[in-house]
Amino acid sequence: MGRQSPPGLTGISGSPLGIAKGPADGFDGHVPVYDVIVLGLGGMGSAAAYHLAARGQRVLGLEQFQPPHHHGSSHGSTRVIRQAYFEDPAYVPLLLRAYALWNDLERASARQLLALCGGLMMGHRNSEVVEGSLRSARTHGLDHELLDAREIRRRFPPFQLSDDTVAVFEPAAGFVYCEEAVRAHLGAATCAGADLRFEEAAASWRATTQGVEVITPKGRYTAGRLIITAGPWAPQVLNDLNLPLTVERQVLFWFEPKTGLGAFHPDRFPIYIWQQSETCTPYGFPAVDGPHGGVKVALYRSPEIEVCTPQTARRTIEPHDEEAVRKVVRQFLPDLDGPVVQATTCLYTLTPDLNFLIDHHPQHPQVTIAAGFSGHGFKFCSVVGEVLADLVTHGSSSLDLGLFRLQRLLPRA
Repeated sequence: MGRQSPPGLTGISGSPLGIAKGPADGFDGHVPVYDVIVLGLGGMGSAAAYHLAARGQRVLGLEQFQPPHHHGSSHGSTRVIRQAYFEDPAYVPLLLRAYALWNDLERASARQLLALCGGLMMGHRNSEVVEGSLRSARTHGLDHELLDAREIRRRFPPFQLSDDTVAVFEPAAGFVYCEEAVRAHLGAATCAGADLRFEEAAASWRATTQGVEVITPKGRYTAGRLIITAGPWAPQVLNDLNLPLTVERQVLFWFEPKTGLGAFHPDRFPIYIWQQSETCTPYGFPAVDGPHGGVKVALYRSPEIEVCTPQTARRTIEPHDEEAVRKVVRQFLPDLDGPVVQATTCLYTLTPDLNFLIDHHPQHPQVTIAAGFSGHGFKFCSVVGEVLADLVTHGSSSLDLGLFRLQRLLPRA
């Protein structure tokens, strides 16, 4: 049996999601045939479409919005990129490959996608962020320094930190221009021959003896394989598996520094992640959005978690959202306690162990799943796109995907 969407959900077109029983009204009977259908063209899906098309695959990409859009997880101007990965040293080989692929895409698209301004991973000496970053840097021989609070304040004067704070400084860290990256992958996919269709939501999908079938309000499409890169819609698209994926609402703020942007210029100020406590981890960027663009800051881990779906997510910014971030910012970056320049919501899709999900569907090997990236995934888009292309065309990847297997998320018999 194929997968059926839960009752009551609707696609962007407003049509009900569910298994179609036959040709829908308006179908002309023509059934396009592709090698691969990519469902969702955000950060991961756009990269997958590009890598598959570049290998000569006949690719159909379906996206319910006009990308890059602000409804999911691939917007907000910038995303952190780093190599000394505190989450697990096993991520580092993927990151090294991701850097190379981002550089390739920059050259191919003639766009700046990366800016390596350096990065600080800060906290107490035995904090997860500091200890984990040191472990990855030492395991893989990455360039880094361990700085005490005095040295952090000397090099980067906006930081006001307690004397027991230390930081791993990584010169190769920086940020990805996330919306530009999506545009670049989509443009490269189109140039390579991919058929990309926007504002066309998938109403249903099912596995068949020949491959897969996807139905939208505009047509019925068949292919040998399907890649699901649905971001925060993944729990709904994959409801047959009942995966423990949690979608959280996050808010990104851009504040105007009280003394101007000068001290926050990328050649003077790095990206940073500061583990203030186990439940509060602010992160931020230099000033990269123009003279009136402010300085971006947000909470990766927040004391207050707001679980939602894409349909129920609260998109308005409330005063208590702002105050929660200001309260933290005042403690370590007091100069950022200025007016709000802009703010936006973002949706994180998380697995219980916070590691990604990249694997084949357990009942349908022709279906490949990539989900659970939000919070720390965008930097991997370039390499995940390549990995997904490898899984589709070769059945496996040369990179170690052991952390990302689906089986760990399924109930034990």
